[in-house]
Amino acid sequence: MPTVLIEVRRRYSQAEEIAIIDAVHGALVTAFQTPAKDKNVRLVVHEPHRFAVPEHLAQPECRTLVSIDCFAGRSLDAKRALYAGIVEGLAALGIPRDHVMITLHEVDRDNWGIRGGQAASDVDLGFNVRV
Repeated sequence: MPTVLIEVRRRYSQAEEIAIIDAVHGALVTAFQTPAKDKNVRLVVHEPHRFAVPEHLAQPECRTLVSIDCFAGRSLDAKRALYAGIVEGLAALGIPRDHVMITLHEVDRDNWGIRGGQAASDVDLGFNVRV
């Protein structure tokens, strides 16, 4: 059930965009053991002049930011596996490992409305967040 925002500063083909989305989603499924059908991923393409990046990047057009909102409860090992999985998946698509930055925002289930306006803490999610 995590929601993901991927931000890039160059245009990719439709197939490349789908591959980027799938790489990040696949890392979530593997590391956080979320259901594969729970795919809530957005990709936003910024014009380069609207997306400032550090000067030291060798390929600034490849800068990729991944922001993830998820329920609190995952272990540090699961988070490490997620970060590594995302970077590996994107590297396979030509995005340099050191050009990817990931932020993880953990939200208490009381603060997340799902399934018709219910607090996530009031419903059976169908998966475990304690991984």
